[in-house]
Amino acid sequence: MSEAVAVRYSTPPVTRVADVLAKSLLVVLLLLAMLDPDSSNLRNKAAEARAIGYPLVSFTIPVIWLLAWKERASFPWLADLLVTLTCFTDILGNRMDLYDTIVWFDDLMHFANTGMIAAAVILLSLHHSVPRHRVVERALAVGATAAITWEIAEYYAFINGHAEQAFAYADTLGDLGLGVLGSVVAALLIHHLWHRGQLREAAPQLEHAQPR
Repeated sequence: MSEAVAVRYSTPPVTRVADVLAKSLLVVLLLLAMLDPDSSNLRNKAAEARAIGYPLVSFTIPVIWLLAWKERASFPWLADLLVTLTCFTDILGNRMDLYDTIVWFDDLMHFANTGMIAAAVILLSLHHSVPRHRVVERALAVGATAAITWEIAEYYAFINGHAEQAFAYADTLGDLGLGVLGSVVAALLIHHLWHRGQLREAAPQLEHAQPR
């Protein structure tokens, strides 16, 4: 006789704490941005759109897990943290005025944040035994889509009709390239860690049948 038993790997406590802390701080920073866009350096930078979109993005995985995965999979803490960090680092970077004071900070964000989104999707949708080319394919599909979507949203949110429009074309090409590069680097890093037997507990672990 057998029964379904959920495989539960132990997620490092630091990952759980970091995820909860990042979500909490993100909400606080968004509230501050709505109350005073100037102090958050988000005046004319789509503060309202961020206040709506970022919580939707950062709480997508918990909602899906509660509605569809809870009874058959462990919570994917690392993937959720990676998605949350893409929103949190952008708001924090604006709050600290890093985009305007550090010339390469925007490039770093496009590279790192697109890579984190691609990494999260890889961890959620691929098994650690898949070959490298499949991991890279998934990362390119996710990374290119995310980079293009962001650039379109950015253009209509606060570039169209503003001074930035004069050099937006070159900046967009650079951002797209960095986003795709970041997703490929993330794919290669994850595959390398999987090959070494690491990071396998980061994906949601499904139930399987075990003899009773």
